[in-house]
Amino acid sequence: MIRVLLVHDTHLLRSALAALLARDGDLDVSTTSWRDFRTVARSALPHVCVVDVECPGSAALTTAAHTTRSCILPGLPDLSRLVVLAAASRPGLLRRASQARALGYVNKDGSPESLLRAIRQVARGERFVDSTLALDLVQAADIPLTKRELSVLSLAAEGASVPEIARRLHLSHGTVRNYMAAINRKTGARNRVDAIRISQGAGWL
Repeated sequence: MIRVLLVHDTHLLRSALAALLARDGDLDVSTTSWRDFRTVARSALPHVCVVDVECPGSAALTTAAHTTRSCILPGLPDLSRLVVLAAASRPGLLRRASQARALGYVNKDGSPESLLRAIRQVARGERFVDSTLALDLVQAADIPLTKRELSVLSLAAEGASVPEIARRLHLSHGTVRNYMAAINRKTGARNRVDAIRISQGAGWL
């Protein structure tokens, strides 16, 4: 029996997907939101954790990976593995999953059989990458912006002005402007709004 923990912030969607997976007799499926992930993971002891990288809470992917690797009881082998559900053309989100050392990558537009195959392979410690996500996964390693540039752009996307960004990141106004110029150049954007649009579209923000 493979214990699966499905993490999604929308109750209806995670319940429907859990019901679909539970049709297979070899899967024992539990569900939770990102808010309750730690608690449920420690009690469910999942062999495989399935997460949607487009959920707002999925920013905690790295924490999720750490928890699934550390929640196994002493003396038991660490069998926890991470499978991510993702849409094509969002390499930034796949980068987050890759940093969390996910083993499985499943296209949300794919078939249920694809997800089942991914769960079973990942439960065995084998890597699974949906062919429609392969190029995105390669591009995920190629985000042109540095962590600092992403921090600046994230604040800009929240509506922060140059002085506000400078204050919150403890930078000079000129340094913030230099970062914004570099961001525009690297993303091929015409301006700050365009850079935000491009970065959000790619899943970097």
